[in-house]
Amino acid sequence: MRLIRYLAGDGNPRIGMLDGESGESGADGTGAASLSAGRITPLPAVPALSALLAQPLDRVREICAAPAAETVPAAGVTLLAPVDGATEVWAAGVTYERSRTARMAESENSADIYDRVYDAERPELFFKSAAWRVRGPGVPVSVRADSAINVPEPELAAVLNCAGAVVGYTICNDMSSRSIEGENPLYLPQAKVYLGGCAVGPWIVPAWELPDPYALTMELAITRDGATVWTGTAGTASLRRRIGELAGYLFREDDFPGGAILSTGTSLVPDLPFTLQPGDHVRIAISGIGELSNPVVRGKAAVTAAKRAHSA
Repeated sequence: MRLIRYLAGDGNPRIGMLDGESGESGADGTGAASLSAGRITPLPAVPALSALLAQPLDRVREICAAPAAETVPAAGVTLLAPVDGATEVWAAGVTYERSRTARMAESENSADIYDRVYDAERPELFFKSAAWRVRGPGVPVSVRADSAINVPEPELAAVLNCAGAVVGYTICNDMSSRSIEGENPLYLPQAKVYLGGCAVGPWIVPAWELPDPYALTMELAITRDGATVWTGTAGTASLRRRIGELAGYLFREDDFPGGAILSTGTSLVPDLPFTLQPGDHVRIAISGIGELSNPVVRGKAAVTAAKRAHSA
């Protein structure tokens, strides 16, 4: 079963459990991803995903496993990013050897800070996105118009409840402006936090259905004009930091009443000087979870135009 956030026929966002027979999703006419098979069990006990994440873990599991009073066909239902309300997206950096190497390569004047944080006791954690900024499956992500080198960063993301317990797992595309961060590490917020800079989805796989998050395969494929221009495969077995450790630091001196999504870092980074271009398509797949696909646009104006077109 998968926990989904979706657009109902009345135009209101809902949450529900998608049966395990459906794993396919495709873009509808608006560019959003819609399901092609299976059935959905709505979860009327909670009005929103953030309300579910406000519950203790045992209660979350109870709600998700409640007997179905009714089910609805999934075909044609539009998938939304599985994040809402006051839930925030945070991310961890330099948690894989490949990430350390890539950050050092792009930061000639301050490469040593990435080497030090990789081995430090305290991990790098940074705010990534408010819920309303997060792109869902099929919705365009963006590269900054003022950045020369931009890449996707495919990451396993842990979905945490209000107590910091892992409720489930999803996929995060932690878009990154490498030329901005490489110029000065203090520019990290500008390299990471901007409109169109984060995608999450397509759904949440409950933690009790994914017992070993360190045995997953991640794939990244970037296509341009119908041809693959970059592809790579890696595994979560080489994640240096345990997910519980990262969550513990995030919740140590902060509070998340509506839960949080914590992206755990990337091990797939294209070599310099590769950069995304408008019109590219990014596909991220993680075994046991699914696939997150998004087209690429450039700049705030393009993101806003795409949003208007989707709402029309």
